[in-house]
Amino acid sequence: MAISEDLLEILACPACKAKVELKPDGSGLKCVECKRVYPIRDDIPVMLIDEATIEAEQPEQS
Repeated sequence: MAISEDLLEILACPACKAKVELKPDGSGLKCVECKRVYPIRDDIPVMLIDEATIEAEQPEQS
């Protein structure tokens, strides 16, 4: 079961309160501001700062 769009609309990063987006591979929710990635375990987002990892920006491909 995937994370619903309705749930994504109300979730926010606990660290900076910005919007989170589902990663393309579905493994976590990534904050658009601070780039923390919160894991998804058993279809449940783990929105704890201590559980998050910080993902580096991907370089633009031309």
